Amino acid sequence: LELQTVSNEDSTEALTSGLASGDLPDFIVYYLDDSGRPEMKVLNKAAKQGRLTDLTKMLKNTKIYSKYFKKGYLPKDTKDNIMFNKLAYSAVALTVSLGIVMSCQAEATGKDYASAFNQVKQINAGDLNVGYVDIGPKEGQPVILLHGWPYDIHSYADVAPALAAKGYRVIVPSLRGYGTTRFISDKTPRNGQPSAMAKDIVNLMDALNIKQAVFAGYDWGARTADIVAALWPERVKSLVSVSGYLISSQAIGKQPLPPKAEVQWWYQFYFATPRGAEGYAKNTHDFARLIWSQASPDWKFSDATFNASAKSLDNPDHVAVTLSNYRWRLGLEKGEQKYDAYEQKLATLPNITVPTIT
Repeated sequence: LELQTVSNEDSTEALTSGLASGDLPDFIVYYLDDSGRPEMKVLNKAAKQGRLTDLTKMLKNTKIYSKYFKKGYLPKDTKDNIMFNKLAYSAVALTVSLGIVMSCQAEATGKDYASAFNQVKQINAGDLNVGYVDIGPKEGQPVILLHGWPYDIHSYADVAPALAAKGYRVIVPSLRGYGTTRFISDKTPRNGQPSAMAKDIVNLMDALNIKQAVFAGYDWGARTADIVAALWPERVKSLVSVSGYLISSQAIGKQPLPPKAEVQWWYQFYFATPRGAEGYAKNTHDFARLIWSQASPDWKFSDATFNASAKSLDNPDHVAVTLSNYRWRLGLEKGEQKYDAYEQKLATLPNITVPTIT
């Protein structure tokens, strides 16, 4: 089954051209939630001319589409005017959601998007050789999903395939210090500075020839996405920042908080000490399991779920990048000079101007 997508503005023209030339596709599926859509005139004309085939009997017996024939499932105007329009004679103009369409596409082409997490790709981008998952149609709207600490790309093991099945091209990179991402040069500082991590993602977009993407992230990933949106808004179509606005500065990081707030960040102070550095290096997995449990006390994750992500923490640079990140935020590290201009702008707490959900 060969599927072709047509943009909204081109759909009527494409259908009209196909109708005139007699070269209509064998199977047409439209996302039609309004009987006034302009494509309906073309579809009805094609139906009157016998260009479309009634698939009702076949669809009634399928797992996916049978629900559309149940009484009360569709709004009356949709049912009467689109799906079972009597003017269509033997044709059925089927109302389906975009998600179902793309799920069918994935099934028809034999795509097992979930298995992509076992097939990590690598690409040189800036200071890094980045490990990333790339799933979904290459012509689809790019979506970049960014993980936090101490987690990894498997945070999106369910979300990414679902988005890919809806037609999005989903990129899930391992941040510096995680998974198969490596520094290209031994001389590059193992810097966990937030602006450095944001520049990593811009470099990755350049390497993949992605001009603009939808971003989503949490924790470190949300901060990284926030910074990309603030410094390079032209590269961000929209943003989902699960942890809210996380742009900060070293000056802000030095300010004390009330005791109840400070205790939540105990590990940051632990990492500021030689003992903390040695302890995290020695007990990385146990540390991560503790943070998972403290951050999400109601999440009863399995050993298999934890182990899938914990392997990413065995990255040879993970401890150094983690310590650097938290020490920089407390003002205990200067960072790299090449990021100074970014930090100066971020210190003003710039507005994020792209469409955003927090």
